Amino acid sequence: MTLQALIFDMDGTMIDSMPSHTQSWGAFARSQGLTMDIPDLMRRTTGRTAVECMRALFETELSDAQASAYAHQKEALYRELFAPRFAEVAGFKTFAARAQARGLPIGVGTAGDQNNIAFAYSHLQMAQPPLATVGGDEGLPGKPDPAIFLEVARRLGVAPEHCIVFEDAPLGIEAARRAGMRAVGICSGHSAAELSGPHVVAHAPDYHALIASQFLETYHVATS
Repeated sequence: MTLQALIFDMDGTMIDSMPSHTQSWGAFARSQGLTMDIPDLMRRTTGRTAVECMRALFETELSDAQASAYAHQKEALYRELFAPRFAEVAGFKTFAARAQARGLPIGVGTAGDQNNIAFAYSHLQMAQPPLATVGGDEGLPGKPDPAIFLEVARRLGVAPEHCIVFEDAPLGIEAARRAGMRAVGICSGHSAAELSGPHVVAHAPDYHALIASQFLETYHVATS
C-alpha cells in the first residue's frame, strides 16, 4: 500500500507525558479517597477517553457531567505536573518535519481533550502544525475503537489503508488494526511484544531510531 499520511497518538507518542499522567491519576485518586492500583488502571485505560477512564476509576456509571468534571480536575493536575518538565518523545519534531518536507500530511488522534491538546501544541511549537487533530472530548469512543483514527483519516482526505499510525499503547495499536491502518510501535512505555500485530511494520524506542533506520525513505516515495 502506498503511504499517503501519518497519524500520531499524542501522549507517550509525541510527548513524553505518561509519567506525569500516572502521577496525576494517583494524586486525583487520593483526593477522592480512593485506593487504586494506578499502574493497573493505566494498563486498562491508556487510549480511552477521560470520561471512560473516570468510570473505570470509580467503578460506577457516572453521569457524563460528573465524569467530565472529574476529568477536568485530573487533567489540570497533569498539566501542572508536566509543564515544568515538558519533553517530546526524542526526535519527534525532527521526524515530523522530515515527513512534512516529503509532502506527507500529518494528523493526530488522541484520547486527550482540547485543553491537553492545546497545552501540548503550545509547548511543542511545531514549525508546521498537524493538518487534522481529533480529541477524546469530541463524542467519539476511545481506543481500541477505531473511530478516532478513522475520523483523522477522513479529515485528512486519505483512505485508512494509506495511513500509518504511530502509537505507544496496546489499545492504540489495536485501534489502528481495527481501522485498517498499518502501525508503528513507539516503545516509550511498552515493549515491542506488547505493541505487536500483523499490521505493525516497525518498532522503535524513539524517532531518532526511525530516522537512523530510514523509515520514511523505506515506506514513502517523496512527491516532487
